[in-house]
Amino acid sequence: MTDQTVLEPESPEETEHLGAFARLNRGLTHIDFVGRRKTWFTISAIIIVAGILSLGIRGLNLGIDFKGGDSWEVLAHNVTQQEAYNTVVNAGLKDPVVSILGGKTIHVEANLNGMTQANQNKTINEVSVALAKLANTSVDQVSVSTVGPTWGGQITNRALEALLAFFVAVVIYISFRFEPKMALAAFLAMLHDLLVTIGVYSLFGFQVTPDTVIAVLTILGYSLYDTVVVFDRVRDNSRGIMNSGTLTYSDMVNLSMNQTLARSINTSLVAILPVLSVLLVGAELLGATTLQDYGLALFVGLLSGAYSSLFIAAPILAILKEREPRFRDLRKKIESREARAVITPAAAASLSSDRVTATRARVNAAANVKAIEAKPRKQKRK
Repeated sequence: MTDQTVLEPESPEETEHLGAFARLNRGLTHIDFVGRRKTWFTISAIIIVAGILSLGIRGLNLGIDFKGGDSWEVLAHNVTQQEAYNTVVNAGLKDPVVSILGGKTIHVEANLNGMTQANQNKTINEVSVALAKLANTSVDQVSVSTVGPTWGGQITNRALEALLAFFVAVVIYISFRFEPKMALAAFLAMLHDLLVTIGVYSLFGFQVTPDTVIAVLTILGYSLYDTVVVFDRVRDNSRGIMNSGTLTYSDMVNLSMNQTLARSINTSLVAILPVLSVLLVGAELLGATTLQDYGLALFVGLLSGAYSSLFIAAPILAILKEREPRFRDLRKKIESREARAVITPAAAASLSSDRVTATRARVNAAANVKAIEAKPRKQKRK
């Protein structure tokens, strides 16, 4: 182990009284994201493995748009889920899925595709009449939807095709925009978000609808955006501060992460708070149940995306780049020294500012010299 010296532009006496939020906003953090990667990877592995086991045992709670079937919805007050379940079972449904949306709307799903057309129509009418009676309303107020198995299969295939096309487009874009190893790290981070979201849906039995698929594509785009912001800073630092030879690639990644940490946290909070409003206020209090599936997927995915951008993508990139000979040799060279510098974001900004000032001074000096040389000399009078 070599001693580490933390370079900060402010003295400890000036910063020791600052709280965690103040240090974060002023760029005085130096969190070791890469060095603690085993902790981050372990947390993700536990969630993903639990989700995979749940998928193998319970599977996903697919909506009728994917598996086909019939659904009924009716607005009812002071009706429990058990009362609604008993009502539809007595009306002829087998293994129905009954839920109360927004605290007032009864939603029932069942698969009647195995019945003849006549029996299907009869069962649909009987269930509609029973729900109308339970809700103390007319049959016309019961909404009925039917989706065939062929349509459900087509929806599933389209969702998978859209997901695959998104992944391919992302890898191609980042490979040209940055480099292939950054594209691989971003792809693994998005795959992490997808597995976590699917696992959470399977573990808690949340229903998967077309709105869920749209939300998943949305959150993958958000996660990619946050990752690209971090990678852009990594690329800038690799061309600038890292050329000093005092930082390993992992140190430079840590520096980039700390520089963008406050921005990543603020961006995530700004995105998550409106989604929480949709879930808590829109779906639960106001009864806008159509927003529930979309908002739930967004909330789960945004949390996972924020986590992967900070703790998955950048450490994976550091692991991939540290295997390159030049960065491996640089690490050995730096670790052989007695002291090793750890530059904080604030110090990096200060160094960058000094470097810019020095560069401008050199440019101005060179321009003055050229101006003097270009000035015509006065001829001496005889």
